[in-house]
Amino acid sequence: MAEGGLSTTEVGHEIQRHHEERTKERTKEEEERHDRIIAIVEASLLAIVAVLAAWSGYSSAKWGTESRLKIAEASTLRTEASTYQLKALEQRNFDSSTFTVWYVAFVAGNTQAMAEAERRFTPNFHRAFDAWMATNPATNPNAPPGPTYMPEYQQPDAVQAAALNSEADVRYTQGATAGTHSDDYVRVTVYLATVLFLLAISGHFRVRGVRIGLVAVSVIALGFAVSQLVVLPLPPA
Repeated sequence: MAEGGLSTTEVGHEIQRHHEERTKERTKEEEERHDRIIAIVEASLLAIVAVLAAWSGYSSAKWGTESRLKIAEASTLRTEASTYQLKALEQRNFDSSTFTVWYVAFVAGNTQAMAEAERRFTPNFHRAFDAWMATNPATNPNAPPGPTYMPEYQQPDAVQAAALNSEADVRYTQGATAGTHSDDYVRVTVYLATVLFLLAISGHFRVRGVRIGLVAVSVIALGFAVSQLVVLPLPPA
């Protein structure tokens, strides 16, 4: 061997050392590439989840507001219906009282008092009274008990009260449904928050397998949240 040169064995060892170092470098580069890919996937998922969570929270708030408005409208309609119902009840009581006066005079045979009582009849009650008298109630056992039992006896206030109560039922149902939609969006937001938590802790693990596992679980949870989100109705305008 020449002076200052390397033996064949030493050359072989040097080549082997360089090969091992190159292999380690390639392995390290591969690991870094995998880590970058995982980081990109995590960042992408975080961006998607952030957008979906914002949309879900916004939708929940909108449906919550819609629920409160509809229930408030139902309450207002109930109050109006009660007002009309009271007016109808007062009207019916007045009609009943004037008829009682007429009937007492009728039994007593006091035609002047009967005429005075009839003069106090309201127009609606008077029409029903005339129809009732046409049934010959004094001799007809099948005649209705009184004018208020006749189909001609109409109470617009009672009809209005019934219509308002019916509309209130509709508004309350709409409010309850909107509240359910709001709760559904809140539930989806909880699912998305779980995904955010998993992605947040995955970056703290140095073991790639653990990170990949957490990302996989996050993808599954995100898919489930999205499947719930797409079937929910859009928030009201």
